[in-house]
Order: sequence, then C-alpha cells, then structure tokens
Amino acid sequence: MAEKVKVANISELEEDRGTIVEAKGLCIALFNIEGKIYAINNACPHAEGPLGEGDLEETKVICPWHGWEFDVITGAFEEDPDVKVDTYPVEVNGDEIFVEI
Repeated sequence: MAEKVKVANISELEEDRGTIVEAKGLCIALFNIEGKIYAINNACPHAEGPLGEGDLEETKVICPWHGWEFDVITGAFEEDPDVKVDTYPVEVNGDEIFVEI
C-alpha cells in the first residue's frame, strides 16, 4: 500500500532546478516547474547518474553524466518512451511537500 511521506518544504526548492531528497530509503529528485512540483527517481537507468543534479529544459531533465533526457512529468526517456524512470504522485499541503511511495 502506498504511503505519503513528507520530503521537503516548497521554500527549500528553487524554481526550474532539481532538489534531491530521501524518502523511506528511496532517492528522489523533486522539480518545481512554474509552481507545480514533480517527483521522479533520482537514478538514471543508464548508469545511475543523479537526475536531480541535471539541467532542466522546460519539463525535461538532462542527466549530468551522459546526457540522457527524461520528462519529469511522465518519466519517459526522450529517445525511447518505453524506457522510464519511476514517477511519484506529489501532494502539497501549505508549504509541505509529500510524495506517495
């Protein structure tokens, strides 16, 4: 059964940049895009690169290690939509961010 875990506060996130958090042993990358928060698995499936440290272009994060691009909304890999990173539902309550894992 899914569990909602508080991972951060909105005030801790920069707009259009990733933030890496941990929730129940999972490393998650949070993205604040125009005030909407998205959460994906931080590890790139190619070589475990830290997606939360990658550059963000609109809704796509670019892995800093090898340039693989993932949509932070769907988790889909730019080159092959069958390759994905896990995405997590996000709930914002006031300033608190919760991720469902």
